[in-house]
Amino acid sequence: MAKRERVVRMSVELPLWRALAAYRLLTMVYAVLLFVLIPSKYERPWIAAAFLAVMSVWTLATLPKVANAGSCTKRFLVADLTVALTGIMLTPLADAQAQTQDGPTLPTIWTAGSVLAFAIKGGWRWAGFASSLVAVANIIERGQPSRDTFHNVLLVWVASIAIGYVVEVARASERTLARALEIEAATRERERLARDIHDSVLQVLAMVQRRGAALGGEAEELGRMAGEQEVALRTLVSSGLVPATRASEDVSLGAVVRTVDVDDPSDGPQLDDLRSLLARHAGSKVTLSEPGAPVLLPTAAAAELAAAVSAALDNVRRHAGEDAHAWILVEDWPDEVIVTVRDDGPGIPEGRLAQAEGEGRLGVALSIRGRLRDLGGSAELISVPGQGTEVELKVPRGKADA
Repeated sequence: MAKRERVVRMSVELPLWRALAAYRLLTMVYAVLLFVLIPSKYERPWIAAAFLAVMSVWTLATLPKVANAGSCTKRFLVADLTVALTGIMLTPLADAQAQTQDGPTLPTIWTAGSVLAFAIKGGWRWAGFASSLVAVANIIERGQPSRDTFHNVLLVWVASIAIGYVVEVARASERTLARALEIEAATRERERLARDIHDSVLQVLAMVQRRGAALGGEAEELGRMAGEQEVALRTLVSSGLVPATRASEDVSLGAVVRTVDVDDPSDGPQLDDLRSLLARHAGSKVTLSEPGAPVLLPTAAAAELAAAVSAALDNVRRHAGEDAHAWILVEDWPDEVIVTVRDDGPGIPEGRLAQAEGEGRLGVALSIRGRLRDLGGSAELISVPGQGTEVELKVPRGKADA
């Protein structure tokens, strides 16, 4: 089955950048309308018209720059703030009464967009720097600043710093969540590989160890070496580490989450009959009872469920003996598929499973329960000493068909 690595970008900043782009457009229109509706207010309207024309062209031309943090460079931020400060300082030249009437500056509230860009890009420190420059420019432009001037300056300063701080917190939370999701995905992949190793390499090594001890001579030495390698491999599988975070990563488009080896959706859904996968187990020592109609499951879910049944039968042979009999019952219900594996062996002593997991023997933990957990199902083991063992595997159809 085709596999690929899925890379998902998480970004809480993108909505903020989109909102900033809309804010810049709306405030540009607002500043132009103020001039168009009352042009007689200005003693030198040609200065106001020239600046507003430049500001409008600049706003429209730089819309791609405020698409995300990557395109919003430091050079753009400096140039954008320069345009805003220039408009503030040109206000007395266009309207000599602006200082006494405490009216709006030429860029009006468009200036706040430049400060907010600093806040979203660099956090509260950058916001404090930009808003301080705007505050100084407003005070110089007013000459004798009034209470309203100080109020407006303080409002922009506090608001921009607060937004910058919120962005920093959100960015840190985003990276933490992305890392947690990546660790979870890597852990699931490690468990999948561990199950494959348990179902193949570890079982072969265990068989070589048993056969070597039975044959004796050089075969016994070979079996001893196989046993040592089995212990070492079990230890490695049970204590494997999740890969470390990459040293460098471009976070301009948001935090990155990588999930490994997922099914390629381009392959389309494929269904397998669970009965055909379990039929190979039927024999003189294994009785298979199944529905008359096909038990259809997605290919991956059917393969994992069949592998869990194989692991349960391997445990029967290993712990109940070669002469033990096993029964497989397949039940196909509308909302779930249930497969029960039962044997007539001696059963499992109480506490033995926990002891086996502590020793790195993860047959039940990984090959059975781990597989069912990944399918959204469950594996329940019931064992009474002297009365055999029963393993019930349940897979919800809603999960398996997803």
